[in-house]
Amino acid sequence: MTEFENNQVESGNESMEAALESFQEVNVGDVVKGEVLALEDRQAIVGIEGAGVEGVIPAKELSTLPVEDINEVVKVGDVLDLVVISTIGKDKENGSYLLSKRRLDAKKVWEEIEIDFKEGKIIEAPVTNVVKGGLVVDVGVRGFVPASMVEDHFVDDFESYKGQTMTFKIIEIEPSENRLILSHKAVVELEKAGKREELLATIKEGDQIEGTVARLTDFGAFVDLGGVDGLVHVSEIAHTHIAKPSDVLTVGDKVQVSVLSVDPLKDRVSLSIKDTLPGPWSDIENKASVGTTLEGTVKRLTSFGAFVEVFPGVEGLVHISQISHKHIATPHEVLTEGDKVQVKVLEVHPEEHRIALSIKALEEKPESEVAKEIEEAYVLPEESTGFTMGDILGDALKDNNE
Repeated sequence: MTEFENNQVESGNESMEAALESFQEVNVGDVVKGEVLALEDRQAIVGIEGAGVEGVIPAKELSTLPVEDINEVVKVGDVLDLVVISTIGKDKENGSYLLSKRRLDAKKVWEEIEIDFKEGKIIEAPVTNVVKGGLVVDVGVRGFVPASMVEDHFVDDFESYKGQTMTFKIIEIEPSENRLILSHKAVVELEKAGKREELLATIKEGDQIEGTVARLTDFGAFVDLGGVDGLVHVSEIAHTHIAKPSDVLTVGDKVQVSVLSVDPLKDRVSLSIKDTLPGPWSDIENKASVGTTLEGTVKRLTSFGAFVEVFPGVEGLVHISQISHKHIATPHEVLTEGDKVQVKVLEVHPEEHRIALSIKALEEKPESEVAKEIEEAYVLPEESTGFTMGDILGDALKDNNE
C-alpha cells in the first residue's frame, strides 16, 4: 500500500471516530428532540437528533388526553421534545428507546401549576367528567374537585357541570402522586368577599336597594344585596304586627329595602322593608276625613278614654266624654278591649298622627239627656216667656222623637 493510500485510510478512520464521538449518549430520563419519521400501529417512529438512533412513541404517550387517531396528534416531519422512558431490546426493529411526549408535557404543566399555586393564582379549565364525589377537570393534567368544593351551597346533581369551563383555586398539589385538588367554591367566596367589601364601602344609611330574600329565621329575614346579606328584623318587615317572617316572605322573593345602618368592621347591615312602603298614616286625611264613619277595634282603655284602631297601624282616641251620652266614671264601664265599634271622625292631625273620634256622636240621645240640655238652654223665668217649662220641654221632646 502506497503512502498516499495509507494516509487515506487513516483519514477515513479519523473521520469515522470523529463522527462516532459527535453522537450524544442517550440515557433514561434524558430530554431529547426527535423527528417523526413514520406513523404505524398506533405509534410514532422518531429519529433522536444528535444520537443517530431511533425511538418509539406509543399513542398513549403522545398526549395527556386520550388519543383516538394518532394522525390528529402528530404528522411525519414534526420535531418533538421528548423524554426517554426506557431502552428497548436490541432485537426490536422499530427503535432502541421508548419515548414520551405526554410525560414531558405533564412535567411542564406540573411546574406551571406549582408556580400558580405558590402565587395563589386562579386557573381556568374544563370539566371533563362527573364522578362519585366530585368533578374531574383537565388542566393539562388530571385535577379533582371534591363535591364540597364545587359551590358555596348544596348541589344535588352535578351532571350539568360536565363540559363547562370553570375557574378554580389550587388547594393541594403533589406531582409525584399526580394529585391535584381544586376548588371552585373558594373562587366564589373570593368573588363574594370582593363584592362585599366594595358594597360595604358604597352603601350608606338611607339608601334604598333591591335585594333577594336569602334566609328566614324567627327573628327576621336575611336579604342578599349582591354579595352582602343584610338583616331585616321582624319589626321592620311591615307597619303592622308580624308574628313570623315566613307569614309574609318567601326565600327568593325580590324586595325593596332601606338601609338603616352599616358596620363594615362587622360586615353587618341593618335593613327595613317597611320604610319603603307607604305608612299607615299616608293619605289619612282622605281615608278618615272629618265626619266619616269608620269601624274600629278597641285596642287600649285608659282613665281618659279608649284608643280605637280604625286602619292597620292607625289608632284614634275616643275621649271619655265621647264614649257615651250618659255619664261614666271610666271607659271600662261600657267598653272592653277587642270590642268592634262604630266611630265618627271629629278631628284629623296627620303630622301629629292624631285622630279624635266619637262613639256617642253615632248614637241617639236618651230623652232624659235631651230634656236636660234644653232645660239648661232656657234660663228665662216662666212668666217672661208666656210658656211653662213643661210646654217647652214637651215640644222639644216631641221634635227630638220625630
